[in-house]
Amino acid sequence: MIKPFGLLAELTYACPLHCAYCSNPINLGDYRDELTTEQWRRVLVEARELGALQAHLSGGEPLQRHDIVEIVHSAHRLGLYTNLVTSGLGLSRRRAEELRVAGLDHVQISIQAEEPVASDRLAGLRSFERKIAAARVVKELGWPLTLNVVLHRQNIDNIAGIIELAEQMAADRVELANTQYYGWAWHNRHALLPSRGQLERAEKAVRAARERLKGTTELIYVLPDYYSDYPKACMGGWGQRLLAVAPNGDVLPCLAAHQLPLPRASVHEHSLQWIWTESPLFQSFRGTEWMPQPCRSCDRRELDFGGCRCQAFQLTGDAARTDPVCRLAPEHGIVAEMVQAANDPERPSAAALRSRPHPDHSR
Repeated sequence: MIKPFGLLAELTYACPLHCAYCSNPINLGDYRDELTTEQWRRVLVEARELGALQAHLSGGEPLQRHDIVEIVHSAHRLGLYTNLVTSGLGLSRRRAEELRVAGLDHVQISIQAEEPVASDRLAGLRSFERKIAAARVVKELGWPLTLNVVLHRQNIDNIAGIIELAEQMAADRVELANTQYYGWAWHNRHALLPSRGQLERAEKAVRAARERLKGTTELIYVLPDYYSDYPKACMGGWGQRLLAVAPNGDVLPCLAAHQLPLPRASVHEHSLQWIWTESPLFQSFRGTEWMPQPCRSCDRRELDFGGCRCQAFQLTGDAARTDPVCRLAPEHGIVAEMVQAANDPERPSAAALRSRPHPDHSR
């Protein structure tokens, strides 16, 4: 039986930031009824029994959960490697020390830009200095520090400065990932998709930084799907490696699958074992038997598994279609038109963004 490598525990969608590229669901009101501490403990136990080795505690902002220390402690006692994915807001020294004692293994902090004005504008909140302070605490307490930077049209030109900031913060790992167009990012895609020239300059800056930081800081750079000839494998393959649990108990094979018209799977109704091995949701696109042409006869079918099911649905309305990112896909023209628009010389480099609203639920 295929075993999940990691559990993504989305503890809450409550978040103090208002990022216009947020990939969380638009309908945040549907997630107000969050799992209790005991329910999350059961999820962690069942995930470990399934074979999961890592627990990524995310959101929203996981530090909005008042029981975050208890959840970390439960995961640690089960032998799960724990990673806190946070904006850094709420990571005071006292809370950090509590999490250290509880057994937290790793901290990942999001960064929007390399300087306060741009960072605060993109985050929708004055937060830059608090992020820097949180990162400082992480290093002082001896944790590995990953900085997560979502790149897009409005910050990618400053990628060299972002990397320099990461160097100053002594980050062990920097994830420079171009926006995935789900949630609010989909609604803001026309203002977020970078041009080809921006990407070429960014790649050059990353290559230079990798050479300079070799042996000290790991740089991960992820191109926008829309500029690739072939799609990426959906989370390493649908239902192959990842088990994601939303704040309300919905279980998903990837972060954006909540939007797909598939049967719901919930920890309120079934065990993770049943959901992973038998549920229609996880069986729907697992493997290659479901594939249409040209995927079915393609040599890449077990490399990219037809691409992202959520992206296929987002762009074509049918989750079973070939991901239009693929140059062989019948609907590839949809992506080509978006790329062409992003490279229109008359298009401004910065445009108005619709900000993610602030949900009023938290524990």
